Amino acid sequence: MSPLNEHLATPRLDLVPLHPDDADEMVDVLADSRLYTFTGGHPPSRDELLVRYRRQSVGHSADGTEEWHNWIVRRRPQGEAIGFAQATILGSSGPADIAWLIGVPWQGRGFAGEAARAVVAWLERRGVVLITAHIHPSHPASESVAASVGLEPIDDTDEGERVWHRVPVSETTRPLRVEEPRPPG
Repeated sequence: MSPLNEHLATPRLDLVPLHPDDADEMVDVLADSRLYTFTGGHPPSRDELLVRYRRQSVGHSADGTEEWHNWIVRRRPQGEAIGFAQATILGSSGPADIAWLIGVPWQGRGFAGEAARAVVAWLERRGVVLITAHIHPSHPASESVAASVGLEPIDDTDEGERVWHRVPVSETTRPLRVEEPRPPG
């Protein structure tokens, strides 16, 4: 399994590996009930997030067949948490399923696409070929993010969500510029 402490950076964002202590800050980011319109559920409490983040920060499923990579998306230069990004990898080289969520106050500024592109670029550097995402068919903003990272919808659904998969890189796919991680501080 790969190291869990990989920091990803983009021109405007730092994707910092999730830690249980992030629950305190993320409870506010995830508090708006509009975030659950397409996914269902409700805003989590601090205690619910703490339990979830303790489980996720382990980095793998109990049987070891899945790697879990979870990042808190932080906006520069303030470093404030604005959302999260995830990648679940089966085996050592995939397939991988990605997800992202940006809090309501920061939506519409391209942060979700920027974070998702950083995750896809990281997966590709690891040699993951098949990348998927599951998106509610009535969620055009998430569909736009998926398309921006080279995913296309396929004729498959999973629990009411449409499956999208990564299109092979071609001359028409714009390469992502990802900065080297900066030391924290």
